[in-house]
Amino acid sequence: MYNQHAAEQFNFCQGSLPVAMNTAANTWDVISLKGYGGCLIIFYKAVGTAGDDPTITVLQGTDIAFGTNKALTLTRVDKKQAASNLLAVGTYTKSTSASAATNDTFSTNTYTNSDLAEQAAIVIIDIKPEMLDIANGYDCIRVSVADVGTNAQLGCGLYMLYDPRDRKETLISAIVD
Repeated sequence: MYNQHAAEQFNFCQGSLPVAMNTAANTWDVISLKGYGGCLIIFYKAVGTAGDDPTITVLQGTDIAFGTNKALTLTRVDKKQAASNLLAVGTYTKSTSASAATNDTFSTNTYTNSDLAEQAAIVIIDIKPEMLDIANGYDCIRVSVADVGTNAQLGCGLYMLYDPRDRKETLISAIVD
């Protein structure tokens, strides 16, 4: 068995620092999947006000500058959500575009849940390189969360790149082309 330290297996990158999502649309940093077998998009949020539901959008791009980009079709999210205590939620709920969980809506490259604002949540989206238009040079992703409305609601994002193609102590950077 190959025994590696977690920092040699996973590259965690900032998507978005904790931010009041009611102040503006929140565009996350761009990352490259070139050196990795996949990336978990992790969206983590606090309880907000009913009706101020976050909409998560994922785009794919040809480079870190993100000058050329287009929609990345979302077909699945996994989530934990609870009125106040996420520790009370033991497992994730799987939701797909073909079989959406209660209150979930998928629309090409966006996901929303009409009950998400008033609950704490962790939403995970697993992106594999084969989901991107690699044939046309798309190997980067960026997430954005639309302005949620007028009421305060904190949220943040994290990218967790996994399955590095070059297994060594120092992983390939996800923020360079």
